[in-house]
Amino acid sequence: MRKRPRADELAVAEDRLARENDAVANPPMLNPEVAREHADRLRANVERALRGKPDVVRRAVETLIARGHLLLEDVPGVGKTTLAHALARSIDAEFRRVQFTSDLLPGDLLGTSMPEIRDGIPTGNFAFQPGPIFANIVLADEINRASPKTQSALLEAMSDNSVSVDGVTRRLPEPFFVVATQNPLEHHGTHPLPESQLDRFMISTGIGYPDPEDEAAVLREDPAHTSLPNLNPVVTMAQVIAMQSTAERIKFDESLVSYLLAIVHQSRDHEALELGVSPRAAISLRRAAQARALVDGRDYCIPEDVRDLAVDVLSHRVVVDPRSGRARGGEETAWVMREILERIPVPL
Repeated sequence: MRKRPRADELAVAEDRLARENDAVANPPMLNPEVAREHADRLRANVERALRGKPDVVRRAVETLIARGHLLLEDVPGVGKTTLAHALARSIDAEFRRVQFTSDLLPGDLLGTSMPEIRDGIPTGNFAFQPGPIFANIVLADEINRASPKTQSALLEAMSDNSVSVDGVTRRLPEPFFVVATQNPLEHHGTHPLPESQLDRFMISTGIGYPDPEDEAAVLREDPAHTSLPNLNPVVTMAQVIAMQSTAERIKFDESLVSYLLAIVHQSRDHEALELGVSPRAAISLRRAAQARALVDGRDYCIPEDVRDLAVDVLSHRVVVDPRSGRARGGEETAWVMREILERIPVPL
């Protein structure tokens, strides 16, 4: 017979739940140096599983702190899924992986209402059963294999942190972070993400092949099978939320606002682009720059924060004009964005 919890145990559990809810609702402001220590600890833990890719790990941590979402687009086998798993294991939060396929339905992702049964007898009522989207970190693996209808089910979740099912809007947990992967080389049975979906991802980046020395270490140690299963959380959910709230208050000078807007306006007027940068993209770049400053232990942004992040934040949101004679694709839009950055003087 299962032992019933004592009154004092219930009181302790209720007190812990109350403190966790308070940490989510009223996150404390962190000293930038303390926030940097949290971020360094998180990055170092993830790098135990993904060797030789510190810049990619840094981008993932910056995206998380900026309350954004991350799209990893690269060839198979370079560590996209490993990165997402390692990041989830490094945070004391709930993690769900969803393998996107052509037969995946929106209800499989969001949840659905099921008949309520008590003592084996239907009550006539329906109870909502939440789907895997109701987690802190969600890995949308091979997102471009799902149908456009299922892909679009993510739009509200990624922009509003909520899900509407059967006319009822339900909030998603905090923090909420989507890491999506896709293979750019496959075409059969895939559905490219539309511009509206791509615009929900704060950063899109690849991982690339490792350097020869790092690849040799991977061959010898196989960290995805040795280090990854043994990763333990190094930051709590409350600490992540505190870093996110602190990043939102990082100083962003008016000169940086003008610099960022110059980049945005240049993308809209560039002769090679059919679709320029949206206001949402501009806000994403500012938030990413603030997160980068916090990861560096600063309470203010500098021009390099904007410049170094501009390609990863903006290039997947613009569209090449076919009349320009340029090829369409991520490499071409990244090249155009670098050209724009070279045209605009960096504020001193």
